[in-house]
Amino acid sequence: MSNGKGPLHEMTLKTPTEFWNDSCSVAELSDAISYGATGGTSNPTIVSQVLNKELKIWEPKIAELVKDNPTATEDAIAWKTMETITISAAKLLKPIYDKNNGRNGRLSIQTNTKFYRDAQAIVEQAEYFDSLYPNNNIKLPVTRAGIEAVEELSYRGISVNATSSFTVPQCIAVAEAVERGIKRRQNEGKDVSRMSPVCTIMAGRLDDWLKVIASKKGIITDPGYLEWAGVAATKKVYRLYRERGYRTRLLVAAYRNHFHWSQFIGGDMSMTIPYEWQRKFNASDVEVKNRMDDPVDPALIAELEKKFPDFRRAYDEQGMRPEEFDGFGATRRTLRAFLKSYDDFVAVVRGIMVSDPDVKGE
Repeated sequence: MSNGKGPLHEMTLKTPTEFWNDSCSVAELSDAISYGATGGTSNPTIVSQVLNKELKIWEPKIAELVKDNPTATEDAIAWKTMETITISAAKLLKPIYDKNNGRNGRLSIQTNTKFYRDAQAIVEQAEYFDSLYPNNNIKLPVTRAGIEAVEELSYRGISVNATSSFTVPQCIAVAEAVERGIKRRQNEGKDVSRMSPVCTIMAGRLDDWLKVIASKKGIITDPGYLEWAGVAATKKVYRLYRERGYRTRLLVAAYRNHFHWSQFIGGDMSMTIPYEWQRKFNASDVEVKNRMDDPVDPALIAELEKKFPDFRRAYDEQGMRPEEFDGFGATRRTLRAFLKSYDDFVAVVRGIMVSDPDVKGE
């Protein structure tokens, strides 16, 4: 066993690298905090998973919401349920938030994925979510409309967690939008001292997308190279963030292999790690050492750039403009997944609201 309560805890003790629990489950978050987690997050997929795992806990609470809101639609009950789940988790992180003056100890809640094209709708829902508890990061997608919303929310003093982001140009656009919003706010003499914006880069989902392309187009390359695309993009973003002094911090998500953790150890950043992957990492013999500054093999990057135009778009800072973000393959696949997860979540709520009637003998 490594120092502390496992490799993840050792990482938090020895390096500036932090991790969040990629779930709003109170049980999982409590355990993660015990070995160093400093934040948590939610999205439609996560909340749906929590609900299914802990249905015995949440079913009576949802039934109570249904009873107390006799005219509410199933969507309204679903969002009330999501709020209740995230508020419960946020309370566990509040002491960390207070101790660190707002830098850490935050629980992210995600805006409605259906708003991904509507900046105003994102901003309005984000403002409401921000009122639910103080230690919030509001998640919103890095689409064209999402970038517009990032700037406006930063101006309004709301800390964002920009998600559905996989590429260097998306991450740079987020950081620049945050800077514009915060500078507007500072120019008006408004406080920014407790703001803590983050940009999520879903490293594993870039790998996933290139694998889909390779399969559909019959592209042959070293299969190991396809495990490094997200790592390469993340390391480049991290370097650019550091060089330019952006106030946005990087948050790595979407784990597919241990590189999505071990290659980033030593960075002044966070990782939002699913509970199952936390257990794998803590049980592993991967050495905890600084690898953030280790370069990705240039030959590997050259091969991916040569054979995958979408890797070039992802890796080149000028590879995409914000108006192209919505059409990027990984973005569309992730939006579709989040939309489906939301539908699945609403279906669970519907099953409680309109339960199958008992058939009783007379």
